[in-house]
Amino acid sequence: MGDVYEDPLAELALRLRTLRAQRGLQMGGLQQRTGLGRTTISQALNGQVAPSENTLVALAKALGADVEPLLALRDTAARVPQVRQGLPRRVTRKSVRPRVQPSFEERYLSYVTERHSQLTVVGLDLSRPERARWPLDAAYLSLELAERPENWPAGSEEPNRPSVVVKRAEHALADCRRVLLRGLAGSGKTTLLQWLAVAMARDELPAELADWRGRIPFVLPLRTLVRRGPLPEPQDFLSAVGTPLAASQPEGWADAVLARGEALVLVDGIDEVPQEHRGATRDWLERLLAAYGDARFVVTTRPSAVPEGWLASSRFTELSVRPMSAADIGLFVGRWHTAARQSAATDAERSQLHDLEAALQVTVRAQRDLAQLSSTPLMCALICALHRDRRGHLPHSRMELYEAALSMLLVRRDLERSIDVPEGIQLTEHQSVQLLQRLAYWLIRNRQTEMERTTATALVDDALPAMPTVAEQGTADQVLTHLVGRSGLLRKPTMDTIDFVHRTFQDYLGAKAAIEAHDFPLLVNNAHDDQWEDVIRMAVAHARPVESADLLRRLIKRGDAENEHRPRLHLLAAASMHYATEVAPDTRHKVTARAAALMPPRTLQEANTLSALGPGILDLLPPTADGLPEDEIIAVLRTAAAMGGDQAYAYLQHFVPTVAPSVPRHELMLGWTNFEAADYARDILRLVRDRLHVTVRTRAQFDALPLLTPIELISFELALTPSDILEHLSPEHTTSLYLRGMEGPSLHSLSFVRSLAALRSLALGPSTPVDGLHHLARLPLQKLNLLDLPEGFSFQALNNLPQLRELLLYTVLPWRTLHTLPASPTLTRLWLGGQIEASITGITQWAMLEDVVVNHVMDALEWAELAELPQLTSLQVTDADFANAPLMATVNRLGLSVSRSDIRLDLIPDRFPNLEQLRINALADVAYDLAPLQSLMNVEIHLYNADRISLTGLEGFAPERFTLFPRPRPIQT
Repeated sequence: MGDVYEDPLAELALRLRTLRAQRGLQMGGLQQRTGLGRTTISQALNGQVAPSENTLVALAKALGADVEPLLALRDTAARVPQVRQGLPRRVTRKSVRPRVQPSFEERYLSYVTERHSQLTVVGLDLSRPERARWPLDAAYLSLELAERPENWPAGSEEPNRPSVVVKRAEHALADCRRVLLRGLAGSGKTTLLQWLAVAMARDELPAELADWRGRIPFVLPLRTLVRRGPLPEPQDFLSAVGTPLAASQPEGWADAVLARGEALVLVDGIDEVPQEHRGATRDWLERLLAAYGDARFVVTTRPSAVPEGWLASSRFTELSVRPMSAADIGLFVGRWHTAARQSAATDAERSQLHDLEAALQVTVRAQRDLAQLSSTPLMCALICALHRDRRGHLPHSRMELYEAALSMLLVRRDLERSIDVPEGIQLTEHQSVQLLQRLAYWLIRNRQTEMERTTATALVDDALPAMPTVAEQGTADQVLTHLVGRSGLLRKPTMDTIDFVHRTFQDYLGAKAAIEAHDFPLLVNNAHDDQWEDVIRMAVAHARPVESADLLRRLIKRGDAENEHRPRLHLLAAASMHYATEVAPDTRHKVTARAAALMPPRTLQEANTLSALGPGILDLLPPTADGLPEDEIIAVLRTAAAMGGDQAYAYLQHFVPTVAPSVPRHELMLGWTNFEAADYARDILRLVRDRLHVTVRTRAQFDALPLLTPIELISFELALTPSDILEHLSPEHTTSLYLRGMEGPSLHSLSFVRSLAALRSLALGPSTPVDGLHHLARLPLQKLNLLDLPEGFSFQALNNLPQLRELLLYTVLPWRTLHTLPASPTLTRLWLGGQIEASITGITQWAMLEDVVVNHVMDALEWAELAELPQLTSLQVTDADFANAPLMATVNRLGLSVSRSDIRLDLIPDRFPNLEQLRINALADVAYDLAPLQSLMNVEIHLYNADRISLTGLEGFAPERFTLFPRPRPIQT
């Protein structure tokens, strides 16, 4: 496991002392903030004894720190008391004939633990790259994952509807069986899979993932599998990834583990499969799912590699890795420097690392551009290494960071540490780069991220005749060994394979090689492939002005000629132009004009794509919201808010005041996480505070709330005490309160809600640690929204809310029917989410219902009860079997969520004769024939997610009767 946490209790004490120093708190201040005794605090800070869980929680709160890593260190300390007390490690004599021979399964789990419990960390130990390894226990950071809820009614204007549900990884995964995880390069996807595999193998998964325990992990990196030919069947999983135990695997073992539902299949890197083979990869996955439906699957990909809903038909939950928050960045910087101090040679070097850490903690908070660059673990590690190497001085742009990193890793580390000729070979920076470029470019051209060592040796051997000063120092194999051992950029995943420590470095060097080879046609011909997206951008950055203009014009020309790839190619040209040092005016005009035709964005997917392209896109966005439809306004807000940086900040300052009061502003809350909290609250959110649903996710945002008072609508998504929650709220003004993500012991009951006299709407979300609603009795609440509440939650007080009109249930219910749901008979709205497996029989007790949502397929009895509701006018159903439906004469608004193409749309006109509006929400990539709806002469039809499905039968509809979301763009000629 390495020696970073040989003494976890000492590490915990060091963390606490560092946090205390950063906050500038004296002992008396800590005592006052925590309510703890001086001795208790002193023992925790000095590492004398393991602090209790309550002590750590109190200290973390007082120090403004995430308590989970501190608790993890405490738990580790509890498991290794002999190390903590300075006792010698016990040496166990190896028995010649062990009494119990470990089973194959035990041997395999031990192998998984050893194989995946270490990570390579950029620049951690510059003198010895082979030691730049980080124990997974220290490296793993529980990042935030976002899920866009699929089972909310299509077109809903529900103000409490979250645009995304954000949870820490262990909470987000808890309720999932199959996950498609999207994340940018370096965002931590692979690390998350390694953590799952190791924690599963050790039986150390957290309580939130209790349902995942007891399974056997299979780690399947596609970068390795696609290189070896056809994707493997279960009996070949181990041999395909080079597991030494494959030969001793009992016959039928993998099949039996999968068939029993005891397997966790971790498939890493859909984006590393060539685009034309991804369909075959999905077929392979679907065959495995069909054969082993009870096994759990987690599949990772870059965001743009596959469309939304790519695995929706196989019931995969799509989660996205969010950029690291300011708190996460601070935690990561602390962990990096702690690990670096463990490998430091002298006390002076360790002291210097303390000072550098403190300085960088301040810098990443103060400089927005640096905070944006630090938002993934890879880039954050790179910035830490460069900050150390350059004694506190950092480059500012992404390309400058890469260039500086190459210099640091290739040459400066050896020169500055007097390591002159390691392994008998000395390469200049230029020589190393030339050889690494050759390897990187071969991988890119062949759409691989891993190569056989023999191939790498051959490529180096081909280069040596033109590099005599290198050739005279050793053979191609010796030079390659030197590059793997000393460059810090290459590694050996297995004994006979070579790859780059991260795809980013491969793309950077490969793009440089492509420009030097004048391979512009190759670049342009592959520009539609997401695997080449970063290569194109970096190629424009490497190119000279004439070359970059030529490359941009070629991208535009191909986009003009190919309708299918036009948006991607034209927007890629616009994004790449921002990387160019200089662009001729005529070329700039062509690129800008083509991109402008695709503006403004109309969907959140388009917005996320644009935000990733960089600040150059901001010049193409409309300067104000005047005249823009709502979908474009929301997408523009998302683009700038998700982008971050000073230019996006300035854009939002001008755009936001022009947005009409009727337009939802929830996308602005995303921006609050991406900018400095107080500035953003003062300069942007305060402009619309009287009509904004405020969402608080970080302590910095909480501290900025006084700038937004009085607050009417608010959501809290971090652990707070009742007094914290009430601190910035007004009993006379706060009408809506949403609590979710309130993990920890700080909140035990809802009694504090009674002090909010104006409160009419309350929402309780995931991880809110309360056991029931009894403290709400007789309050004048009109609306209650319950999402993913804990098992054992008591609903009994529902019948003691006399003014309740709206009840939204997106959580498991303890009943098989609605007969015993204790809600007021005055309900007018009842929404039942996909988590509810109970039959809706008994719904007729609420005779005043006007709006009902049901997210499961209903039988004839359930339909009959719905038809008995005399005031029902709005109905939302999922995958409805309309053959079971009776006449629904009162319904004039019907919402239909569909994931299959066999839904009987032809029955809708007969079953709903008084329909005025039909909303169809496509949940999967399937084909729909809408011709059966042509008889709905006076009905408005809205189709959501229309860009992900194949439509026929639209010819008979007048344009004003049918609306597609997103609205299609006219085909350019």
